[in-house]
Amino acid sequence: MSGPLGSLRIIHVFRSPVGGLFRHVMDVVRGQIARGHQLGIICDSLTGGEHAATLLRKLSPDLALGLTRLPMPRQIGLSDLLITRHVANRVVREGPDVVHGHGAKGAAYARLAVSNSGPCRVYTPHGGSLLYRPGTAVSSFYLTLEKILRSRTDLFLFESAFIERLYRAKVGDPGAISRIVPNGVSDEEFAPVPLKPDATDLLYVGELRHLKGVDLLIDALAALRSKGKTLSATIVGDGRSRQELIERTKALALDDVVRFLPPTPAREAFALGRTMIVPSRAESFPYIVLEAAAAAKPLVVTNVGGIADMFGPYADRLIAPNDHDAIERALMKSINETESTAANARLLQQRIKANFSLTNMVDDGIAAYRVAIAARKG
Repeated sequence: MSGPLGSLRIIHVFRSPVGGLFRHVMDVVRGQIARGHQLGIICDSLTGGEHAATLLRKLSPDLALGLTRLPMPRQIGLSDLLITRHVANRVVREGPDVVHGHGAKGAAYARLAVSNSGPCRVYTPHGGSLLYRPGTAVSSFYLTLEKILRSRTDLFLFESAFIERLYRAKVGDPGAISRIVPNGVSDEEFAPVPLKPDATDLLYVGELRHLKGVDLLIDALAALRSKGKTLSATIVGDGRSRQELIERTKALALDDVVRFLPPTPAREAFALGRTMIVPSRAESFPYIVLEAAAAAKPLVVTNVGGIADMFGPYADRLIAPNDHDAIERALMKSINETESTAANARLLQQRIKANFSLTNMVDDGIAAYRVAIAARKG
């Protein structure tokens, strides 16, 4: 169990090593290792590509409790029984103090694999099953599973106040120790990012799927061009809607001003466009907004998920989701009012620095582990 000088043995379990969830886990794991704890990871082998493989390979020598990658399908199936058994076997072999599941699937494995007499079971939702459209069969199914697994959870670590409110509204009282430990960014991420000579007017960075609203950006560009205002844009990322979006851009005769680039580390991507746009239809607590705000990038962002909590007193700058006119107006304001836009970006940067620290995220998470472990022993 616990190592020397009060160090903890911790295994993190999650499905897909992509996006904000992956960044969160990697930040937490590195921070916990730096504080003298012993770490292990269990995650999916089907997703993440070479980028995830490279990061995990570099981290692997520092993982005292090992790294295992297994095929973890998105949908529930018989293979989930084998993965749960693997997690259970790892728990018996490594003797962790904490098994921390991230996202609906990863946390299901973590909580089902650990008995009531085993290590502390921790759950961080990251949106997951809580973001399905209410009233649908799939939403009802996954919320039922959330309610069942609630009794197998010793600590809820909510990554934002928004997700904590959503959990209580959709599932109910956690019925266990719960803490809000917001996602955070490092001090280095507050350094400015100089623009490249070929930087476009606008920049999108993230997954390419319907939920992210990139089609709304493309339509707004077409509408503005028809009114005599042509803006250029760089779209960085990948996803199941990539080809569809490329074809939409060509059909609207925008391929001369819109370029699609493969996934790129956020701070490298920030050099490719002047104003960052996040036109999402739904979100949890997106890292890309935290990262862009830390770098003082001018932002056009929809008011979804926990973004209003992130913006705090500046939430009135957010625009309504799925509103073409609002996106057009916000884009034009950002381009035409460059001085006030830059000043607003600096104010938001100050708020992010004061409230969303990576150091606090790691330290507060460890402190919550210790409270839950003590309560479990009691």
